[in-house]
Amino acid sequence: MSEVFEGYERQYCELSANLSKKCTAAAALGGEQKKQKVSDIRAGLENAEDLIRKMDLEARSLQPNVKTMLLAKLREYKSDLNNLKSEVKRIASGNINPDARDQLLESGMADALTASTNQRSRLMMTTERLNQSSDRIRDSRRTMLETEELGVSILQDLHSQRQALLHANNTVSLLFTELHGVDDNIGKSKRILTAMSRRMNRNKWIIGIIIAVLIITIAAVLYFKRVK
Repeated sequence: MSEVFEGYERQYCELSANLSKKCTAAAALGGEQKKQKVSDIRAGLENAEDLIRKMDLEARSLQPNVKTMLLAKLREYKSDLNNLKSEVKRIASGNINPDARDQLLESGMADALTASTNQRSRLMMTTERLNQSSDRIRDSRRTMLETEELGVSILQDLHSQRQALLHANNTVSLLFTELHGVDDNIGKSKRILTAMSRRMNRNKWIIGIIIAVLIITIAAVLYFKRVK
């Protein structure tokens, strides 16, 4: 998940919870205090709308699978923002006496605020779970990258060893040419060359097996990476 989106998301959740508290406080006020509180809430709603627009732009710039998940979350935030706007309208348009206002708070207003608070709580819990999933995905990607780097390092070491073996092979060939004309050391030379040839063949088999295992491992890692 995009870190930029997560930053906007945290800001929105904090702002939404703060606006909900202000709505509850404004419902119990009257006169100029109520107007000032409503004005403050509306300014907060503008900030919330700005954050949602930023989240929408960021989500649409990401890969399709991530974008779909983030846009689904964004629809929930938009619904939450619409609920807050409805609450503010009810509070701002309410021209009632204190007794009626208290009764409204105890009935419909209290239910609406409770529902909105519960919705925001669910949204925050969902966000937390998604953040944890994103952390696990990042850890898995980091592990796969480390495995790939290790595989590349091993292949480089094997290449160096192969060059060393080729150099040793050339050296043996030169040694064989020099000893070919010496009758007394023909038997000894043959034994030396035979032993070295066996070791080289054994090493080649070992290197071949290691390379095959590495290729299979890297292919498996890339396959599971694509599946995820």
